[in-house]
Amino acid sequence: MADPRFFKRAGPFSLAELASRIEGELAEGETGELKVADVAPLDRAGTGEISFLDNPKYLPAFKETTAAACIIHPRFKEQAPDGVALVLSHQPYRSYALAAQAFYPESVRAEDTYGDAGQVAAGAHVHPTARLGENVTVEPGAVVSAGVEIGSGCVIASNAVIARNVTVGRNCYIGSSVTISHAHIGDRVLIHPGVQIGQDGFGFAMGLPTHEKIPQLGRVIIQDDVEIGANSTIDRGAGPDTIIGAGTKIDNLVQIGHNVTMGQGCIIVAQCGLSGSSSLGDYVAFGARAGLAGHIKIGDGVQVAARSSIIHDIPAGERWGGTPAKPVREWQRELAAIKRLGKAGFKKTSTE
Repeated sequence: MADPRFFKRAGPFSLAELASRIEGELAEGETGELKVADVAPLDRAGTGEISFLDNPKYLPAFKETTAAACIIHPRFKEQAPDGVALVLSHQPYRSYALAAQAFYPESVRAEDTYGDAGQVAAGAHVHPTARLGENVTVEPGAVVSAGVEIGSGCVIASNAVIARNVTVGRNCYIGSSVTISHAHIGDRVLIHPGVQIGQDGFGFAMGLPTHEKIPQLGRVIIQDDVEIGANSTIDRGAGPDTIIGAGTKIDNLVQIGHNVTMGQGCIIVAQCGLSGSSSLGDYVAFGARAGLAGHIKIGDGVQVAARSSIIHDIPAGERWGGTPAKPVREWQRELAAIKRLGKAGFKKTSTE
Protein backbone atom coordinates (compact mmCIF):
# COMPACT_ATOMS: atom_id res chain seq x y z
CA MET A 1 0.00 0.00 0.00
CA ALA A 2 1.18 3.53 -0.73
CA ASP A 3 2.68 5.28 2.32
CA PRO A 4 0.84 8.62 2.73
CA ARG A 5 4.08 10.25 3.88
CA PHE A 6 5.43 9.85 0.35
CA PHE A 7 2.34 9.59 -1.89
CA LYS A 8 -0.66 11.92 -1.88
CA ARG A 9 -3.86 10.14 -2.87
CA ALA A 10 -6.65 11.66 -4.98
CA GLY A 11 -10.28 10.49 -5.13
CA PRO A 12 -12.41 8.68 -4.24
CA PHE A 13 -13.98 8.09 -7.65
CA SER A 14 -17.19 6.37 -8.60
CA LEU A 15 -16.66 3.12 -10.46
CA ALA A 16 -18.35 4.65 -13.52
CA GLU A 17 -15.98 7.64 -13.52
CA LEU A 18 -12.97 5.39 -13.01
CA ALA A 19 -14.02 3.10 -15.86
CA SER A 20 -14.19 6.06 -18.23
CA ARG A 21 -10.72 7.22 -17.14
CA ILE A 22 -9.09 3.82 -17.68
CA GLU A 23 -10.54 2.91 -21.08
CA GLY A 24 -12.73 0.19 -19.58
CA GLU A 25 -16.43 -0.53 -19.41
CA LEU A 26 -18.68 -1.68 -16.61
CA ALA A 27 -19.76 -5.30 -16.69
CA GLU A 28 -23.43 -5.95 -17.41
CA GLY A 29 -25.55 -5.20 -14.37
CA GLU A 30 -23.05 -2.83 -12.72
CA THR A 31 -24.51 0.60 -11.85
CA GLY A 32 -21.13 2.31 -11.42
CA GLU A 33 -22.22 4.01 -8.19
CA LEU A 34 -19.67 2.17 -6.03
CA LYS A 35 -17.10 4.55 -4.53
CA VAL A 36 -13.48 3.45 -5.04
CA ALA A 37 -10.83 4.96 -2.78
CA ASP A 38 -7.58 3.22 -3.75
CA VAL A 39 -5.79 0.54 -5.78
CA ALA A 40 -4.40 -2.62 -4.18
CA PRO A 41 -3.04 -6.10 -5.09
CA LEU A 42 -5.54 -8.96 -5.48
CA ASP A 43 -4.49 -10.70 -2.27
CA ARG A 44 -4.64 -7.56 -0.13
CA ALA A 45 -7.44 -5.48 -1.61
CA GLY A 46 -10.50 -4.89 0.55
CA THR A 47 -13.42 -2.54 1.05
CA GLY A 48 -13.38 0.44 -1.30
CA GLU A 49 -10.31 -0.80 -3.25
CA ILE A 50 -9.88 -1.88 -6.86
CA SER A 51 -7.42 -4.49 -8.15
CA PHE A 52 -6.75 -6.13 -11.53
CA LEU A 53 -6.16 -9.51 -13.17
CA ASP A 54 -3.94 -9.73 -16.25
CA ASN A 55 -1.98 -12.98 -15.90
CA PRO A 56 -4.00 -16.25 -15.66
CA LYS A 57 -1.39 -17.42 -13.14
CA TYR A 58 -3.23 -15.27 -10.58
CA LEU A 59 -6.70 -16.71 -11.19
CA PRO A 60 -6.70 -18.47 -7.77
CA ALA A 61 -6.02 -15.13 -6.06
CA PHE A 62 -8.76 -13.52 -8.15
CA LYS A 63 -11.29 -16.14 -7.08
CA GLU A 64 -10.44 -15.48 -3.42
CA THR A 65 -10.07 -11.68 -3.55
CA THR A 66 -12.03 -9.44 -1.21
CA ALA A 67 -11.54 -6.38 -3.44
CA ALA A 68 -14.56 -4.15 -3.94
CA ALA A 69 -13.87 -4.07 -7.69
CA CYS A 70 -11.51 -5.60 -10.19
CA ILE A 71 -10.27 -4.77 -13.70
CA ILE A 72 -10.28 -7.92 -15.83
CA HIS A 73 -10.31 -9.15 -19.41
CA PRO A 74 -13.87 -10.12 -20.49
CA ARG A 75 -12.85 -13.79 -20.76
CA PHE A 76 -12.45 -14.00 -16.98
CA LYS A 77 -15.79 -12.48 -15.96
CA GLU A 78 -17.50 -15.83 -15.39
CA GLN A 79 -14.86 -16.72 -12.79
CA ALA A 80 -15.32 -13.60 -10.66
CA PRO A 81 -16.21 -14.15 -6.99
CA ASP A 82 -19.57 -12.92 -5.72
CA GLY A 83 -19.72 -9.32 -4.62
CA VAL A 84 -16.82 -8.04 -6.72
CA ALA A 85 -17.77 -5.28 -9.18
CA LEU A 86 -16.12 -5.71 -12.58
CA VAL A 87 -14.55 -3.29 -15.04
CA LEU A 88 -13.86 -4.99 -18.36
CA SER A 89 -10.79 -4.12 -20.38
CA HIS A 90 -8.92 -5.82 -23.21
CA GLN A 91 -5.70 -4.42 -21.70
CA PRO A 92 -6.18 -4.87 -17.93
CA TYR A 93 -2.62 -3.96 -16.96
CA ARG A 94 -2.75 -0.73 -18.98
CA SER A 95 -6.12 0.09 -17.42
CA TYR A 96 -4.70 -0.58 -13.95
CA ALA A 97 -1.81 1.79 -14.71
CA LEU A 98 -4.31 4.50 -15.65
CA ALA A 99 -6.27 3.83 -12.45
CA ALA A 100 -3.14 4.12 -10.31
CA GLN A 101 -2.28 7.37 -12.10
CA ALA A 102 -5.74 8.71 -11.31
CA PHE A 103 -5.30 8.05 -7.58
CA TYR A 104 -1.62 9.10 -7.44
CA PRO A 105 -1.05 11.68 -10.22
CA GLU A 106 2.06 13.16 -8.61
CA SER A 107 3.84 9.79 -8.60
CA VAL A 108 4.38 9.88 -12.37
CA ARG A 109 5.59 13.48 -12.47
CA ALA A 110 8.55 13.11 -10.07
CA GLU A 111 8.01 16.06 -7.75
CA ASP A 112 10.81 17.96 -6.02
CA THR A 113 12.69 16.06 -3.33
CA TYR A 114 13.76 18.96 -1.09
CA GLY A 115 10.44 20.62 -0.36
CA ASP A 116 10.66 24.12 -1.90
CA ALA A 117 8.75 23.62 -5.13
CA GLY A 118 8.94 26.45 -7.65
CA GLN A 119 11.95 28.13 -6.00
CA VAL A 120 15.68 28.41 -6.51
CA ALA A 121 17.19 27.24 -3.22
CA ALA A 122 19.80 29.34 -1.46
CA GLY A 123 22.37 26.59 -1.90
CA ALA A 124 21.88 26.30 -5.66
CA HIS A 125 24.25 27.86 -8.23
CA VAL A 126 22.52 29.46 -11.21
CA HIS A 127 24.66 31.43 -13.67
CA PRO A 128 23.37 34.96 -14.37
CA THR A 129 23.03 34.17 -18.09
CA ALA A 130 20.91 31.06 -17.53
CA ARG A 131 17.23 31.44 -18.42
CA LEU A 132 14.63 29.75 -16.22
CA GLY A 133 10.93 29.55 -17.06
CA GLU A 134 8.09 29.95 -14.60
CA ASN A 135 7.81 27.70 -11.55
CA VAL A 136 11.23 26.06 -11.99
CA THR A 137 12.64 24.34 -8.91
CA VAL A 138 16.42 24.28 -8.38
CA GLU A 139 17.41 22.39 -5.25
CA PRO A 140 20.50 22.89 -3.03
CA GLY A 141 23.79 21.95 -4.61
CA ALA A 142 22.47 21.99 -8.17
CA VAL A 143 24.48 23.86 -10.80
CA VAL A 144 22.84 25.59 -13.77
CA SER A 145 25.59 26.90 -16.03
CA ALA A 146 26.00 29.78 -18.46
CA GLY A 147 23.59 29.92 -21.39
CA VAL A 148 21.35 27.13 -20.11
CA GLU A 149 17.64 27.39 -20.93
CA ILE A 150 15.11 25.54 -18.75
CA GLY A 151 11.40 25.48 -19.51
CA SER A 152 8.57 26.10 -17.09
CA GLY A 153 7.65 23.58 -14.41
CA CYS A 154 10.99 21.76 -14.34
CA VAL A 155 12.67 20.32 -11.25
CA ILE A 156 16.48 20.29 -11.02
CA ALA A 157 17.24 18.09 -8.02
CA SER A 158 20.11 18.38 -5.55
CA ASN A 159 23.65 18.18 -6.94
CA ALA A 160 22.57 17.91 -10.57
CA VAL A 161 24.84 19.72 -13.04
CA ILE A 162 23.48 21.28 -16.23
CA ALA A 163 26.50 22.30 -18.31
CA ARG A 164 26.83 25.31 -20.59
CA ASN A 165 24.22 25.97 -23.27
CA VAL A 166 22.13 22.87 -22.62
CA THR A 167 18.41 23.34 -23.24
CA VAL A 168 15.68 21.60 -21.23
CA GLY A 169 12.00 21.65 -22.21
CA ARG A 170 8.96 22.06 -20.01
CA ASN A 171 7.86 19.93 -17.05
CA CYS A 172 11.03 17.85 -16.93
CA TYR A 173 12.57 16.21 -13.89
CA ILE A 174 16.39 16.10 -13.61
CA GLY A 175 17.27 13.82 -10.69
CA SER A 176 19.97 14.12 -8.05
CA SER A 177 23.59 13.88 -9.24
CA VAL A 178 22.63 13.90 -12.92
CA THR A 179 25.12 15.52 -15.28
CA ILE A 180 23.98 16.85 -18.67
CA SER A 181 26.21 18.44 -21.31
CA HIS A 182 26.07 18.95 -25.09
CA ALA A 183 22.37 18.09 -25.10
CA HIS A 184 18.89 19.31 -25.93
CA ILE A 185 16.11 17.80 -23.84
CA GLY A 186 12.43 17.80 -24.88
CA ASP A 187 9.28 18.23 -22.80
CA ARG A 188 8.14 15.96 -19.94
CA VAL A 189 11.42 14.06 -19.80
CA LEU A 190 12.09 12.19 -16.56
CA ILE A 191 15.77 11.59 -15.78
CA HIS A 192 16.42 9.51 -12.66
CA PRO A 193 19.36 10.04 -10.26
CA GLY A 194 22.91 9.43 -11.42
CA VAL A 195 22.27 9.59 -15.17
CA GLN A 196 25.14 10.96 -17.28
CA ILE A 197 24.22 12.52 -20.62
CA GLY A 198 26.49 14.04 -23.24
CA GLN A 199 29.92 12.85 -22.14
CA ASP A 200 32.50 11.83 -24.76
CA GLY A 201 31.79 8.78 -26.85
CA PHE A 202 34.52 6.14 -26.75
CA GLY A 203 36.38 7.13 -29.90
CA PHE A 204 40.10 6.54 -30.52
CA ALA A 205 42.31 6.06 -33.56
CA MET A 206 44.30 3.11 -32.24
CA GLY A 207 47.98 2.75 -33.04
CA LEU A 208 51.56 3.47 -32.01
CA PRO A 209 52.99 5.27 -30.16
CA THR A 210 49.64 6.33 -28.65
CA HIS A 211 45.91 5.94 -29.28
CA GLU A 212 44.72 9.30 -30.59
CA LYS A 213 41.47 10.66 -29.19
CA ILE A 214 38.85 11.49 -31.82
CA PRO A 215 36.98 14.70 -30.91
CA GLN A 216 33.32 13.97 -30.21
CA LEU A 217 31.59 16.90 -31.91
CA GLY A 218 27.93 15.83 -31.88
CA ARG A 219 25.13 16.29 -29.39
CA VAL A 220 22.49 14.24 -27.55
CA ILE A 221 18.90 14.93 -28.60
CA ILE A 222 16.27 13.56 -26.24
CA GLN A 223 12.74 13.96 -27.55
CA ASP A 224 9.51 14.40 -25.58
CA ASP A 225 8.18 11.98 -22.94
CA VAL A 226 11.37 9.95 -22.55
CA GLU A 227 12.24 8.33 -19.21
CA ILE A 228 15.84 7.39 -18.37
CA GLY A 229 16.61 5.07 -15.44
CA ALA A 230 19.13 5.63 -12.68
CA ASN A 231 22.86 5.52 -13.48
CA SER A 232 22.39 5.10 -17.22
CA THR A 233 24.78 6.83 -19.62
CA ILE A 234 24.16 8.35 -23.05
CA ASP A 235 27.23 9.45 -25.01
CA ARG A 236 27.11 12.42 -27.34
CA GLY A 237 27.69 11.85 -31.03
CA ALA A 238 31.09 11.90 -32.66
CA GLY A 239 29.79 14.07 -35.50
CA PRO A 240 26.20 13.03 -36.03
CA ASP A 241 23.95 13.33 -32.99
CA THR A 242 22.88 10.63 -30.57
CA ILE A 243 19.05 10.64 -30.70
CA ILE A 244 16.53 9.13 -28.28
CA GLY A 245 13.05 9.03 -29.81
CA ALA A 246 9.85 10.31 -28.23
CA GLY A 247 8.20 8.11 -25.63
CA THR A 248 11.19 5.79 -25.22
CA LYS A 249 11.68 4.22 -21.78
CA ILE A 250 15.20 3.30 -20.67
CA ASP A 251 15.78 1.24 -17.51
CA ASN A 252 18.59 1.57 -14.95
CA LEU A 253 22.26 0.94 -15.81
CA VAL A 254 21.96 1.15 -19.59
CA GLN A 255 24.87 2.28 -21.79
CA ILE A 256 24.08 4.03 -25.08
CA GLY A 257 27.09 4.79 -27.27
CA HIS A 258 27.83 7.69 -29.57
CA ASN A 259 25.77 8.22 -32.76
CA VAL A 260 23.06 5.76 -31.67
CA THR A 261 19.67 6.69 -33.12
CA MET A 262 16.54 5.32 -31.51
CA GLY A 263 12.96 5.63 -32.77
CA GLN A 264 9.89 6.39 -30.73
CA GLY A 265 8.41 4.17 -28.07
CA CYS A 266 11.42 1.88 -27.56
CA ILE A 267 11.87 -0.17 -24.36
CA ILE A 268 15.46 -0.80 -23.22
CA VAL A 269 15.67 -2.91 -20.05
CA ALA A 270 18.42 -2.84 -17.40
CA GLN A 271 22.11 -3.42 -18.19
CA CYS A 272 21.72 -3.33 -21.97
CA GLY A 273 24.58 -1.96 -24.03
CA LEU A 274 24.09 -0.27 -27.42
CA SER A 275 27.34 0.25 -29.31
CA GLY A 276 28.14 3.30 -31.38
CA SER A 277 26.33 4.13 -34.63
CA SER A 278 23.67 1.46 -34.14
CA SER A 279 20.15 2.33 -35.27
CA LEU A 280 16.83 1.25 -33.73
CA GLY A 281 13.44 1.74 -35.37
CA ASP A 282 10.18 2.51 -33.58
CA TYR A 283 8.87 0.35 -30.70
CA VAL A 284 11.92 -1.86 -30.41
CA ALA A 285 12.15 -3.82 -27.13
CA PHE A 286 15.41 -5.18 -25.63
CA GLY A 287 15.35 -7.59 -22.68
CA ALA A 288 17.77 -7.14 -19.78
CA ARG A 289 21.52 -7.41 -20.51
CA ALA A 290 21.10 -7.59 -24.28
CA GLY A 291 24.12 -6.29 -26.18
CA LEU A 292 24.20 -4.66 -29.60
CA ALA A 293 27.34 -4.43 -31.75
CA GLY A 294 28.21 -1.20 -33.53
CA HIS A 295 26.72 -0.12 -36.86
CA ILE A 296 23.80 -2.58 -36.58
CA LYS A 297 20.31 -1.69 -37.84
CA ILE A 298 17.24 -2.92 -35.93
CA GLY A 299 13.87 -2.62 -37.68
CA ASP A 300 10.57 -1.36 -36.29
CA GLY A 301 8.85 -3.51 -33.68
CA VAL A 302 11.76 -5.93 -33.14
CA GLN A 303 11.88 -7.82 -29.82
CA VAL A 304 15.18 -9.13 -28.45
CA ALA A 305 15.36 -11.64 -25.61
CA ALA A 306 17.34 -10.96 -22.43
CA ARG A 307 21.11 -11.63 -22.47
CA SER A 308 21.22 -11.82 -26.26
CA SER A 309 24.22 -10.69 -28.31
CA ILE A 310 23.25 -9.00 -31.57
CA ILE A 311 25.83 -8.92 -34.34
CA HIS A 312 23.58 -8.78 -37.43
CA ASP A 313 20.87 -6.44 -38.69
CA ILE A 314 17.34 -7.54 -37.72
CA PRO A 315 14.40 -6.94 -40.09
CA ALA A 316 11.27 -5.21 -38.83
CA GLY A 317 8.79 -7.16 -36.73
CA GLU A 318 11.03 -10.11 -35.86
CA ARG A 319 11.83 -11.71 -32.48
CA TRP A 320 15.44 -12.77 -31.88
CA GLY A 321 17.40 -14.30 -29.02
CA GLY A 322 20.62 -16.10 -28.12
CA THR A 323 24.37 -15.58 -28.45
CA PRO A 324 24.88 -14.75 -31.20
CA ALA A 325 21.24 -13.71 -31.62
CA LYS A 326 19.10 -15.38 -34.28
CA PRO A 327 15.35 -15.70 -34.97
CA VAL A 328 13.59 -17.05 -31.86
CA ARG A 329 12.29 -20.26 -33.48
CA GLU A 330 15.75 -21.15 -34.75
CA TRP A 331 17.26 -20.35 -31.35
CA GLN A 332 14.68 -22.50 -29.55
CA ARG A 333 15.30 -25.43 -31.93
CA GLU A 334 19.02 -25.23 -31.19
CA LEU A 335 18.39 -25.16 -27.45
CA ALA A 336 16.10 -28.18 -27.73
CA ALA A 337 18.70 -30.06 -29.81
CA ILE A 338 21.44 -29.32 -27.26
CA LYS A 339 19.16 -30.56 -24.48
CA ARG A 340 18.49 -33.81 -26.35
CA LEU A 341 22.21 -34.31 -27.00
CA GLY A 342 22.96 -33.73 -23.34
CA LYS A 343 20.42 -36.33 -22.25
CA ALA A 344 21.67 -38.84 -24.84
CA GLY A 345 25.25 -38.36 -23.68
CA PHE A 346 24.23 -38.81 -20.04
CA LYS A 347 22.41 -42.08 -20.81
CA LYS A 348 25.37 -43.44 -22.77
CA THR A 349 27.81 -42.57 -19.98
CA SER A 350 25.59 -44.10 -17.29
CA THR A 351 25.36 -47.49 -19.13
CA GLU A 352 29.06 -47.87 -19.81
